[in-house]
Amino acid sequence: MSGTILVHASRDLLEEKAAWLATLQNERNASPHTIASYERDLRQFLVFLTDYHARPATIADLADLKTTDLRAFLAGRRRDGAGARSLGRNLSGVRAFLKHLEKKGLASTAGARAMRAPKAARSLPRPLAVNDALEVAEEAGSFALEPWIAARDVAVLTLLYGCGLRISEALSLPGDALCDEAARSMPILGKGGKTRIVPLLPAVLQAVGEYRRLCPFALSPQEPLFRGARGGPLRPQIVQRGMARLRGALGLPASATPHALRHSFATHLLSAGGDLRTIQDLLGHASLSTTQNYTAVDAGRLMSIYRDAHPRARRRG
Repeated sequence: MSGTILVHASRDLLEEKAAWLATLQNERNASPHTIASYERDLRQFLVFLTDYHARPATIADLADLKTTDLRAFLAGRRRDGAGARSLGRNLSGVRAFLKHLEKKGLASTAGARAMRAPKAARSLPRPLAVNDALEVAEEAGSFALEPWIAARDVAVLTLLYGCGLRISEALSLPGDALCDEAARSMPILGKGGKTRIVPLLPAVLQAVGEYRRLCPFALSPQEPLFRGARGGPLRPQIVQRGMARLRGALGLPASATPHALRHSFATHLLSAGGDLRTIQDLLGHASLSTTQNYTAVDAGRLMSIYRDAHPRARRRG
């Protein structure tokens, strides 16, 4: 019977799904990536319910949803090869839609709230060593055929490491960003439409200034700061490809990606005595638990502090 039903939900349920996605976009300012993920998670669940009941899923099915139904859904996804992280995201998407229905009196989230998300193995950040991070930023333009592209590549990677930016944040900067050589900070629009303030090091301003001087294209506020070879927006794939060539030349591991420079920014700040709350703000993490991953990366420094500071760890003369 599975796979024979093409319509995976009733019309009114699909209308509620569309209304929910519109709310995420218009009222909560969710990113296109987040909306696409939620849509996929809910579609997978509705397809499961359709097969489960041998008919298109309805709002009544969600109103009567039981914990056993959710367990069956996650079990099926696991059989299809989904890992714990994907299963947790699936459950989160279903919960979010049920909450939307609950506000309208159409369903209850009780069954979904009773479900515990599968535990995912914690993936620790993999930063570069300090010397490697500095060398990456300095040598970023080594493979460029034109001086302005070399300066651009240096500026981008210096931003990622010097300010802890996501690659999407760096590439979305407008053409008039970082014009003021006396600036010591700048606002960054991050995930979820949240703005944070990041500090600006002289090395960052110098690298971007050199790129500005050499760039052959007009860098207007309406256009992106970083350009591709033909003048269009610089694509993340170009930065990632350049980083792959660079790590090959420098003998760095495959984990040395553009995003690893953001991890390096956080880990090196922690090593130098930065506190987690400050690093959380600089990275734009919504939860401190995300930032706390860096304490595991830098466990050696924390143990050293413990040995030096704890009264019972001190040696008596």
